[in-house]
Amino acid sequence: MDSGFHLAQINIARAKDAMDTPTMAGFAAMLEPINELADGTPGFVWRLQDESGDATAIRPYDDERIMVNMSVWESIEALREFVYKSPHVEVFRGRRQWFEHFESMYLTLWWVPAGHIPTVDEAKERLDHLDAHGPTPHAFTFKRTFAAPEEAAA
Repeated sequence: MDSGFHLAQINIARAKDAMDTPTMAGFAAMLEPINELADGTPGFVWRLQDESGDATAIRPYDDERIMVNMSVWESIEALREFVYKSPHVEVFRGRRQWFEHFESMYLTLWWVPAGHIPTVDEAKERLDHLDAHGPTPHAFTFKRTFAAPEEAAA
């Protein structure tokens, strides 16, 4: 898909314990293979990571147990395929084993110009917007999507 826009996503989760504990061992063991899978998935553009190759040490919230995951994809379909129809779905299904229930929105999607890499602050603002206003073209969910700006204008 050659579009002028790509799909950005952020999802956050509050870990039940530190990454180096037995509680989080199953999640930690899946990180590298799932990140490698994402990197090689058609439609994948970028993901947030530090020198270790993942984002588990990045803590943009006051609550030190909140982890952040961000990525950019060529389309909603590409991200949906990865999330729900690849081995990633096992991480998704096991999330309650490693992460606490989140009381507010924990995932949002939004369109970015192709080539733009969103910042964590930008992503947090989109998540806050979704929490405050529900799904809009500014920040939305898989359940309520919006077309990329170029498609919406057509």
